Amino acid sequence: MDTRKVALIGEYSPDVKAHRAIPIALEMASEDTGCEVVAEWAPTNEVEGNAEQRLSGYDALWCVPGSPFASFEGALDAIRYARETGVPFLGTCGGFQHALIEYARNVLGIREADHAESNPDASILFISPLVCSLVNTKGIVRLKDGSRIREIYGRSEVEEEYSCSFGLNPEYRSLLEKGEMRITAVDENDEVRVVELAGHPFFIGTLYQPERAALAGIKHPLIKAFAEVVRDTRVVVSQP
Repeated sequence: MDTRKVALIGEYSPDVKAHRAIPIALEMASEDTGCEVVAEWAPTNEVEGNAEQRLSGYDALWCVPGSPFASFEGALDAIRYARETGVPFLGTCGGFQHALIEYARNVLGIREADHAESNPDASILFISPLVCSLVNTKGIVRLKDGSRIREIYGRSEVEEEYSCSFGLNPEYRSLLEKGEMRITAVDENDEVRVVELAGHPFFIGTLYQPERAALAGIKHPLIKAFAEVVRDTRVVVSQP
């Protein structure tokens, strides 16, 4: 069986449920892809200022929950590397949040874009506290027609599990409705829950944590789709 390596961007903690779940979720996805997907941790302080050298040996990146990260800039460097090189990328919870900040800073030119959790006094809080905390809750997510996420699930509405208190600041939502970082799923109150980067082989961020399904023995369709792209991307890249 072929093997692919996924770098988990973040700092492992056994106390974080998602951290325990992600390797299991990838292993379960491997069962259906015919390719072993191995997860390895890439701490953000090792990536800061060194993304290409630190991450070039990986077939995909997953920016994981559990922020604030040891290095805020290291997380952004990893995400930028994936965005610019076409390496498959998945960002869940904190990964979703940091993917939006990276895009705001390096694509939209909003250099002051920041996160209310790690820098609450920043002049532009692109990621701000949610009106209602979503720590250890489940909620309905509505998937937009024509989106990658809708194609992956094969349905228009799903229930997903969260563990977060921060999301996209509604003041800046309109900026994502005009560019390549597209809002492709919302909750019942029309708040942003999934974003995708147009023109990228696979770049999806979810505020929810699909990896948690693995702890209940459930193979999640998003993680299976991620693993399939990881398998196929390596084949394409390695062709002469």
